Amino acid sequence: MLRASVIVFPGSNCDRDVKTALERITGFPVKMVWHGDASVPASDLIVLPGGFSYGDYLRCGAMAAHSPIMRDVIAKAKAGTPVLGICNGFQILCESGLLPGVLMRNASLRFICRDVYLKVETDKTFFTNTYRAGEVIRVPIAHAEGNYFADAETLDRLEGEGQVVFRYCDKDGSVSAETSPNGAQRNIAGIADPTGRILGMMPHPERLYEDPLGGTDGRRIFESALVSAVAAMA
Repeated sequence: MLRASVIVFPGSNCDRDVKTALERITGFPVKMVWHGDASVPASDLIVLPGGFSYGDYLRCGAMAAHSPIMRDVIAKAKAGTPVLGICNGFQILCESGLLPGVLMRNASLRFICRDVYLKVETDKTFFTNTYRAGEVIRVPIAHAEGNYFADAETLDRLEGEGQVVFRYCDKDGSVSAETSPNGAQRNIAGIADPTGRILGMMPHPERLYEDPLGGTDGRRIFESALVSAVAAMA
C-alpha cells in the first residue's frame, strides 16, 4: 500500500496530473491537501506538484515555502517521510531549505516546454530504484526558472555524496553545455537529500507515464516510490 498526499497551492496546475498518475500506477487513492491546512495526513509519500504557486511572486516557490501546510511538510520530511517536488515543487523544496541551491531564470530568459533527455545518475534513492544508474530516459520539461544554481562547495558536496540524481544529456547520454536546456550548473535536473528520501526535479514524470501520453519513462519514479514504501513496511 502507498498512502500519498499531494499538496495543492493556489496556482498549482499539475496536482491532478500527479494524483491521476499515482492512482493509476499504484492502484491506491491519493489525498489532496490544501495549502492552508495545518497538517498532512499520515503519508508514505508527499508530493509538491508543478505549477505557479502564488503566481510565482517574489521568487518561484518562495511564498509557497512559507504557507501553513509547509510547516508540517518540513517536519514530516525531517522525520523521514519521503517528499517529491516536481518543477515548482523543486523550487519550493529549495526555498524551504529541504534541498540546497536555488532555481533561477533559464539562461535563454524564455519559457521552455519540450521533452529532454536525462541521465539517471543514481538508482540508490527512494524514487529511482527501478531505474539503472547511467540509463538515459526522456521526460518533458515546462518551466521558465529551471536553471539550478549553488556555490561550488555545495555542488562538489552534491557530486561527492551521490545526491545528483538526474542530469540533462543527449539521447546517447553525453553531457555538455549544449544539452542543458536552461543553463543549469553541471547540467543538474534533479537532486536528493543525503537520505535519498527527498527528491526535487524540474522535469515532469507525471506527463509521460503511459503510452497514450507518448511514453513511459516517467512511470518508474512512482513505481520506485511504491517499491520503496512496500519494502519499508516489510
